[in-house]
Amino acid sequence: MTDATLPRLEFWCDLQCPDCRTALDDVRALRERYGDALTIELRHFPLEKNKHAYPAAEAAEEAFAQGRGWEYVEALLGRVEELAAGGPKFLAALAAELGLDEGEVELALIDGRHMLVVDADQAEGKAIGVTGTPTYVVAGQRLDGGKSQEGLRERIVELLG
Repeated sequence: MTDATLPRLEFWCDLQCPDCRTALDDVRALRERYGDALTIELRHFPLEKNKHAYPAAEAAEEAFAQGRGWEYVEALLGRVEELAAGGPKFLAALAAELGLDEGEVELALIDGRHMLVVDADQAEGKAIGVTGTPTYVVAGQRLDGGKSQEGLRERIVELLG
């Protein structure tokens, strides 16, 4: 398999999930290994138990709209405890810290402009059997990292060919 034909990797994530923060190390390692040849797509799967996961997904979509989505996602996952304590105010403050348009992030959380994307991801995730986060889908295979992340990176590399 050549780099040009690498399958897309879907990273199903709850942005308030400590396990997703840990999984980010695998995502970074895969990016380093494959570079631009591997498309890694963030898919939102906010869990009900995490009160601020849904607005975090909306804020992340706004960061993607502003061209800095992965930077925002990585910063957010690195600070899940602050998100739990600060909620939407923290989401906007983090945007400002990163040089994003804080006002647009706040407005996106109010006007719901990214709700359809988050809702569609959640519905698709449920339809394909995602039950927890992190979950990866690569080459038609679903890998559940919510139970254990042991060996997942190696399994992803194997599926990538």
